[in-house]
Amino acid sequence: MERVDLREDLRSDRGHLRAVMPRAGVDVESVLSKVKPIIERVSQGGEGALLELCEEFDGVRPHQLRVPQEVIDASLGALAPDIKAALLVSIRRARIVHEDQRRPEHTTEVAPGGSVTEKWIPVERVGLYVPGGLAVYPSSVVMNVVPAQIAGVQSIAVASPPQRDHGGYPHPTILAACALLGITEVYAVGGAQAIAMFAYGYQSQPKNGDESGCAPVDIVTGPGNVYVAAAKRYLRGLIGIDSEAGPTEIAILADESADPDHVAADLISQAEHDTLAAAVLVTTSEALADAVDVALANRVALTKHGERIATALSGTQSKIILVRDLEQGLAVVDAYAAEHLEIQTHDARKVAERVKNAGAIFVGPHSPVSLGDYCAGSNHVLPTGGCACHSSGLSVQTFVRGVHLIEYNKAALQDVGHFVITLARAEDLPAHGEAISARFLDSDSLHE
Repeated sequence: MERVDLREDLRSDRGHLRAVMPRAGVDVESVLSKVKPIIERVSQGGEGALLELCEEFDGVRPHQLRVPQEVIDASLGALAPDIKAALLVSIRRARIVHEDQRRPEHTTEVAPGGSVTEKWIPVERVGLYVPGGLAVYPSSVVMNVVPAQIAGVQSIAVASPPQRDHGGYPHPTILAACALLGITEVYAVGGAQAIAMFAYGYQSQPKNGDESGCAPVDIVTGPGNVYVAAAKRYLRGLIGIDSEAGPTEIAILADESADPDHVAADLISQAEHDTLAAAVLVTTSEALADAVDVALANRVALTKHGERIATALSGTQSKIILVRDLEQGLAVVDAYAAEHLEIQTHDARKVAERVKNAGAIFVGPHSPVSLGDYCAGSNHVLPTGGCACHSSGLSVQTFVRGVHLIEYNKAALQDVGHFVITLARAEDLPAHGEAISARFLDSDSLHE
């Protein structure tokens, strides 16, 4: 991996550090022109257009877009027992963590007779996207479905690309994960066209075996490639979105106490996703950097997806960054705002507590990112591309809306009414004030 030496760099401002940090070069804007006609085809052509797009982009035309229940059930029946057991552990732990994210309704008495109640209301229907490109992601089914269910969403649909090797349906392991979670509405649609399907819906022809079609959703969540991200950007407003997810990222802040083989294994684990995956080591120890380079060379040569991993690790988005101390290291990782950040230092928890910007923070030598990908209980749908400085990962809160109930009685309104009228006049909106004064008879007086 290439190196960046910041040990003599005395600038610590975020703008400067962001400029010297590596980042994957993914330009969502550049593919909007390619995504727009796909979205228009779906909005105008519905089911027929979706079937054509499946054939064009995935090389297979499904018998029907909605996966029959018997196919979902058969996928669960054929699921290997060890994979089923692992998925059940992942589901159980995710539920434990996400259950604690519920927010209770709360009423605040602003004044005698005047209150504001904050309610948390789930969206009515969501579309969850599960990618199906270089790898199979049943874990993404878990991470999307569990918080939506706990939030109280009543209608949940999942879309995943059709697979030529599986009769035009999504991968059986994805279907089995849906079955374990009680999801019965699954569509064999991938890419930008899946996001468009969720946004516009479609009416099915009875001859295709699905008389209901797909109803439009309120929000779409889930990771995907640049075309999925571009479709989310294009359709945002018509639908809500979680984020425009980019290539995965791992940053590791380490000192001389870190095990170089562990660090190398963790960098490789995320580089395995695709050639644009970013792997960044920020370290105070040049000796550790040297040892990690050796460990990487040994491990990449032996791992299954060695060519893909080597491309990611040698790309401009992946670097080893040398810093003079942990203070500078913290400034660097905060500027980078990684999707996944590992802390492998002395007093790792104390160091982790000082981090301001990260999608998720993995503390100490026994909390690797891959634990969070599957069975930590945390959610692995996280902000990428530096968005962790302003955005959070997927959670129960993604699927609920805070709504205020304002309730004042006559006395409470009368007590504050003259302030409302004063502010309305100050903004030259006299009718706002008249909406207050109209509620009181001449015998009533607003408190002056």
